[in-house]
Formats: sequence, C-alpha cells, structure tokens
Amino acid sequence: MTRLIFLGPPGAGKGTQAKNLAEFLHIPHISTGDILRQAIKDQTPLGLTAQVHMDKGELVPDQLVEDLVKERLNQADTKNGWILDGFPRKVTQAAFLEELLTTIGQSGEKVVNFDAPDETVISRLLGRGRKDDSEDVIRRRLEVYREETAPLIDYYGDRHKLLTVKGNQSPEEVTTELQNLIAA
Repeated sequence: MTRLIFLGPPGAGKGTQAKNLAEFLHIPHISTGDILRQAIKDQTPLGLTAQVHMDKGELVPDQLVEDLVKERLNQADTKNGWILDGFPRKVTQAAFLEELLTTIGQSGEKVVNFDAPDETVISRLLGRGRKDDSEDVIRRRLEVYREETAPLIDYYGDRHKLLTVKGNQSPEEVTTELQNLIAA
C-alpha cells in the first residue's frame, strides 16, 4: 500500500509528479487545493464556509482544511493508498494527520521532499508566464515556504519517514528516481 505525502517549494514539481505517480500506481492524487475548489464548486457545507473566508481575502483556517482532508481520506478510493499534495503545510497539521491516519487505520505513510535550489524554482515559475509570478513574489513565496513548511522536513526526518528527491532534474529523471525510491 502506497501512502505518500509530497513536500517541497512551489515549482519543485510536486503536482506533476503526483499526477504521474498516482496514475502509475492507480491511487488518488489528493491535492488540498483541488479539494477546496471542488468543495466550493459543489457548495458543500465546508466549501461554503471556505468561500466566506476566501471572499474576505483570508486564508482558509487550519481546522477547515483539516476537516476537508479528513473527509477525503475517509472516502473508499483511499483504502489502497494515496498521494497527498499540499497538506500538511506546518507541524501542527502533520501532528493532526498522524493522529487521523492512526484513527482510520491508514498509517505507514512516507514523505517525499522535492529538494530544488531557489534558482531552479524561480526559473521554472517565471517560465509559466503567470502575471502573479514576478521574481520578487516568487522569492517571498520561497521565504514563506521555508518559514512554515520546511520544519516538516525535520519533523518527518525525526520519525524516519522522509525520502528526498532532487527536484532540479528533468521531469523524467525525477519520475525515475521517485519510482525507484518507492519500490525500495
């Protein structure tokens, strides 16, 4: 059973690799951003609450994101494994997830850290051509990532669950390295 959590800065290739690997392994790719957008589109109670926060320009509260993840991981298609992308983003969320997985009998997850140098990430994100992807904005997002998410690397490393992939390789090389790590 494959249960993977993908960590890494924006532009490190997590989303691309999660989609590819999920198809390869026939397990769901669970993106918290996608879950949030779908809950809003479907106008679920959690989605409606999230929409209120987003309409005010606020971050969606941790409790709400945790509830969405809990709801998603309790769906039938997750029993044989999953790839979680975009959650957890901080240590408190990791602790919540660890407790949730134990409660629902889905422990044994591994965490893949996509390690990519800032210059690689900046180059990739600038190459997307999105208007909100200026170099200053990207550098700030990397700072926020390091402040909030990087402590997860220590958290999962201390629990012997951390695998690291070099995210500055070609997508094909990353896929190969990832498949080899998972198979080991």
